[in-house]
Amino acid sequence: MFGKKKTPPLNILILGLGGVGYYLAQRLAHEECAITVIEPDSKILSQANGQIDARLIKGSALDMSCWQEADAGKMQCLIAATNNDAVNMLSSVIADKFGIDRKIARVRRRDFGKEDSIITSEDLKIDLLINPEELAAQEVVRLIKLNSGNEIIDIAAGEIQLLAAEISAKSPFAHKKLKDIAREFNEFPFRVVAIARDIRTIIPSGDQELLPNDQVFIMAVKRDLPKLMKLTDVHLHRQQKVMILGGGLVGERVAELLEKNVKVTLIEADEDRADQLSYSLAHTEVLHGDGSNSNVLVAAGLLNVDTFIATTGENETNIMSCLLAKNLLRQKKEENPDQFEARTISLVTKEDYLVLAQTTGSNIALNKKVMAGNEILKFIRRSELLSVAHLHGFDAEVVELIASPKSPITKKPLSKLDPYYMDKLIIGAVLGEEGWRVAVGQTHIQENERVIVICPSMYLKDVRKLFMD
Repeated sequence: MFGKKKTPPLNILILGLGGVGYYLAQRLAHEECAITVIEPDSKILSQANGQIDARLIKGSALDMSCWQEADAGKMQCLIAATNNDAVNMLSSVIADKFGIDRKIARVRRRDFGKEDSIITSEDLKIDLLINPEELAAQEVVRLIKLNSGNEIIDIAAGEIQLLAAEISAKSPFAHKKLKDIAREFNEFPFRVVAIARDIRTIIPSGDQELLPNDQVFIMAVKRDLPKLMKLTDVHLHRQQKVMILGGGLVGERVAELLEKNVKVTLIEADEDRADQLSYSLAHTEVLHGDGSNSNVLVAAGLLNVDTFIATTGENETNIMSCLLAKNLLRQKKEENPDQFEARTISLVTKEDYLVLAQTTGSNIALNKKVMAGNEILKFIRRSELLSVAHLHGFDAEVVELIASPKSPITKKPLSKLDPYYMDKLIIGAVLGEEGWRVAVGQTHIQENERVIVICPSMYLKDVRKLFMD
């Protein structure tokens, strides 16, 4: 369990640096794993050289000499992340022959790997099957069903919750430092644990000032969430109408999951693809058109939707379409103040664009690589992490862990701990005898207490040092 003892570095073999493979190689290197990569593309390898702390081997995932060069028999984990499902599935079988204990494969097809599939994960020797598009679609649907795009993340089996909110010019938090907010609004404990501003993610201290247009995550215990929502002017309402831009794997799957219970309109730029979707999505209104055109969006019924979702394969299209939709919807609300406030969700494939999307037109920005990567990290570190969640649109993670006896975190109250650590993370909540409580500067964490920590993705290794003896 995380914090109980120092875990030796894992030897991990990654096949393919496209998409989730590259992201994981970076993340796992930060967590002090020994990474070996097999990648056939010289250009990709050249870009990775110097950017990723890993041993890079040029070659095919199906070339046995590459496996031998990688010393596959000494590997503890395989992550097959090439762009070819068949290669990834066969690689798991090969890894099993080499005696690799844990096999993870990225497979986009939904008809493989399930218990009722003709070929199951057991047949393929796969311990964890990852479908990034399915993860993204399921997350979009979860957000829509939850509360029309205002994100709430459950931590600690739902006892602690993180609320996403935007700081408006009229917000009681605007232009105030967090320490002053804590003193002024002291009816119940809560804590701002992450701020997205411009293209930056800020893990704030008490001296951090909140500004209009900041996107924030606020932590509170479950019983206080209604009061927090009232304070931040976040409202839930029933989801009835959704517009999806882009009929690719994610857009189609979102429509498929929603169409029987929600009115769904899907706009697809490719005429042949739109025609195909009109047959496969029997309960979805499928339209052919350019979703970056305001006239097309309005004609398709944008001004009457609850949520606009951009899932095309182009980052810029998704970000700009959400910005366009947000402005059109805002104009409608200015004309009719009683109009509900529609939300926007964008799919972004470049991690560098996540905060940009979150702070422009998107209420929530999702990255399928990050979601897939986090599922894999949870699986790899399942003996250490009690739970982990990524803050969508923020370069930050939420982890739940246990304080080891004699670990640095147990030595002093939080306000007196080494600034080297405390400038990189926030201790959000602690589980004591009286239940979960939001942590403050005077909180002194005791050995074996469960703790929730928020930190930038790259500093997870520092969190582990702080909680290990």
